[in-house]
Amino acid sequence: MAGKPSVLFVCVHNAGRSQMAAAYLTHLAGDKVEVRSAGSAPAETVNPSVVAAMAEEGIDISAETPKVLTVEAVQASDVVITMGCGDTCPVFPGKRYLDWVLDDPAGQGVDAVRPIRDEIRKRIEGLIGELGVAV
Repeated sequence: MAGKPSVLFVCVHNAGRSQMAAAYLTHLAGDKVEVRSAGSAPAETVNPSVVAAMAEEGIDISAETPKVLTVEAVQASDVVITMGCGDTCPVFPGKRYLDWVLDDPAGQGVDAVRPIRDEIRKRIEGLIGELGVAV
């Protein structure tokens, strides 16, 4: 990857998993990685339990809003990480695709969101290593 790697996180509602993943990657890698997130059927707002769980980590995502997945976002990304959107995610040649199987935090309380958050953090730390980004 020439220049700064870019990563797109996609889930159905862009209200939970993809928001947490994008926030962690931004928090841990800073401006060394271009980060996007989107949903195939975006929700109205980010899940409040997800906002609360991330706040426990010192990461404020309360101002984030779910965004619709666009072909342009996929084309502009080096790595596309899907989380439960299955066949609704567009696939383009030359992109690296990863599918992270994670529980959906929709409708869950903070206690149920914490293990999902912690698993996402572990995967993001691994991803940063794979991207070869020094943090």
